[in-house]
Amino acid sequence: MSTAFELAAASAATHVAPWWLPGGNAQTIWPALRGRGFDGTAPRFERERWATPDGDFIDVDFLATSNARDEANAPLLVLFHGLEGSSRSHYAQAFAHWATQQGWQFALPHFRGCSGELNLAPRAYHSGDFEEVGWILARLRTRVRQPLLAVGVSLGGNALLRWAEETEGSAAAVVRAMAAVSAPIDLAAGGHAIARGFNRQIYNRMFLRSMKPKALAKLAQHPGLFDRERLLAAADLYAFDDVFTAPLHGFKGTDDYWARGSAKPHLARIRIPTLVLNARNDPFVPAASLPQPHEVGRHVSLWQPAQGGHVGFAAGRFPGRRLGLPEAVMGWLQAH
Repeated sequence: MSTAFELAAASAATHVAPWWLPGGNAQTIWPALRGRGFDGTAPRFERERWATPDGDFIDVDFLATSNARDEANAPLLVLFHGLEGSSRSHYAQAFAHWATQQGWQFALPHFRGCSGELNLAPRAYHSGDFEEVGWILARLRTRVRQPLLAVGVSLGGNALLRWAEETEGSAAAVVRAMAAVSAPIDLAAGGHAIARGFNRQIYNRMFLRSMKPKALAKLAQHPGLFDRERLLAAADLYAFDDVFTAPLHGFKGTDDYWARGSAKPHLARIRIPTLVLNARNDPFVPAASLPQPHEVGRHVSLWQPAQGGHVGFAAGRFPGRRLGLPEAVMGWLQAH
C-alpha cells in the first residue's frame, strides 16, 4: 500500500491541473489570488528583529500558534520567500499551516525591505543573496537541537540553492535537506521571459509597481545612490536591475548579476539532499531553461511536471484548492 508521502509525491511530480484552469498563467494567478492551501484558521506569527552584521536589520516571523512539543526539541522549517513576498504570501501561509499541524517550529526571514518597513543600509536583496541566506540559517541553527529543513520559493529558492552550492560539504552541518519551488535558476532566461508579451503587461508591471517606490525611498535615504531618472524610465526587470539591483550589490550590471546569481550552472556542487520543483508551464521559468538529470549531482532530485504554473499547482473542483504542496515537498524532505 502506498504511503501518504508516496501519494503526495506522485501528485506533485506528475501534477495535472483541473480542466477549468487551463494554461500556466491561469495556474499561476488563480492560486495567488483565490487559492487557499489549507483548511482552518490562518497561522499567526510573532516577529523578531535581528541586527545584521552591517548595521542593518531583518525581520523574522515565527509561528506563534505552534503545537510544538518542546520548541528546542521540535524540528524547524525555514521558508525563504519570493520576489516581493512575505509571511502573508499564500505559499507562506500554507507551509506555516503544515508546520502547525505537525507540531514543528516555523520561521520566515524577510529579505531586506519586504517586512513592511524600509531597511537602513544602501542595499536591498537579490536572487543570488547566498551570504545573507547563510547568515540567517546559521543563526537559526543555534535555536534547535533537531533537524533544520529549508524551503525556498521562487527568488528565495534560487538564493537557497546558491548558498548550498557555495558552502558545498559544510552545508550539512546547518541544514539536513532542502527544496526549491518554482525557482528561476537561470536568471537570464527568466528575466527575458517576464519582459515579453502577456508577462510584460501583467507580471512585469506588478513587480515594478512594488519595487520602484521602494527604490525611490532608498534613494531618499541615501541621496546619490543611483540615477533617479534611469530608474523611473525602467520598463522591465532588466533595466531595473541594471540601475538598482546590480550596482547596489556589487555586480557590474544586469548581465553580470544574472550570470553570477543563477543557481543552474552549479547544481552539481550541492552536497545535501535537495529537491528542485518546477512546472514546465511556469510563465517565469521557461521549460527549455530547466536542468536535465545529467546536469545535477546525485544529491539533487528534479520534479518537473507539465502543469502547475508559478507556485500554483491548483487542484480540485471549482473554485479549487491548491495542491497539497507542503505535504508533497515536506514529505520528500522528511524522507531524505
